[in-house]
Amino acid sequence: MLYGIAAATTALLLTAVLTALVRAPALRLGVLDRRRQRPLPLLGGVAVVLVTCLVAVAGQWTGFAPLADGIDELLIAGAAVAALGLVADVRRVKARFLVGGTAVAAACVVPYAQTGVPGGLLAAGWIVFVAVGFRALDHADALAGTVGVVTAFGVGVLAAAEVMDGLAALLSVLAAALTGFLMHNWHPARVGLGSSGSLFTGFVLASAALTTRTGHEPASSAGVLFALTALAGVDVVLVLLSRRLAGRPLLRGGPDHLAHRLRRLGLTPQGVTVLLGAGASFGVLVAVLAHLGWVARSWVFWVAAGALVVVLALLRIRVYVPRSPRRMESPQVGARLRVRNG
Repeated sequence: MLYGIAAATTALLLTAVLTALVRAPALRLGVLDRRRQRPLPLLGGVAVVLVTCLVAVAGQWTGFAPLADGIDELLIAGAAVAALGLVADVRRVKARFLVGGTAVAAACVVPYAQTGVPGGLLAAGWIVFVAVGFRALDHADALAGTVGVVTAFGVGVLAAAEVMDGLAALLSVLAAALTGFLMHNWHPARVGLGSSGSLFTGFVLASAALTTRTGHEPASSAGVLFALTALAGVDVVLVLLSRRLAGRPLLRGGPDHLAHRLRRLGLTPQGVTVLLGAGASFGVLVAVLAHLGWVARSWVFWVAAGALVVVLALLRIRVYVPRSPRRMESPQVGARLRVRNG
């Protein structure tokens, strides 16, 4: 218990300091998110990944918090996903490259002995979905970090209930590291999480949650896992549906995520983060209570119903501004049209 508190405190302080230190190199090297109104340095996720892994390895090395079987593989796979995300932060890469690499890492951490091959493939696909969902949440200040902290606490409770002390310690360290990062990421953010940190966070949380539910009834596990990560799933589904209905390429970025739409309703950046963090907290709370058997499993359907209402309501908000004919017609296009029309 005392080691867990000391490890979490160390992770929080180290991440806060390291995040401040990586800002200048990110600016100098041009590792920036240029999709926002102001370019944002993106090496904050590197601080989260390094501190989480170092503190976890220190617990194993000192013997105070030995990593249980499978957790070391989870950390290695998570670090590989983080490295893949760092490549995406430094250089523009295609989305299928990130998805494919994350899928390979997910396939390496699924407990096939308990899930079977078909169930294992579904589990790996879910891990990829959550990891990509957390990367998508990194479109607003403090959003991915806040949801990550809330989810890490929830999955940590599940791990503790299953007497997986090593996994619970790892999740507390991750939550503390994200909290230290949030000191620099609250609006107006000075450093961003980036693909490296967001993919790592989503990957570790999804893999850990899957581990805690191994051996439970599959339908019940699916409900608990959905509730744990409902907010990330809502954002992905909302974006894919809106782009599909608008006839836009599914992988083309745009101001069509949760925070973008809520800002159009007049909410402040801080208000958006608090509101979505509260929504994530509700889903996590339901998942924890259902896992512990303190509420009926039907409560998960209320989370699903709420998620559906949010998607349908926010789909009605217009986020794609049509181009005017004057802007759409370049001089070259205009010349070709005049020649074609005689």
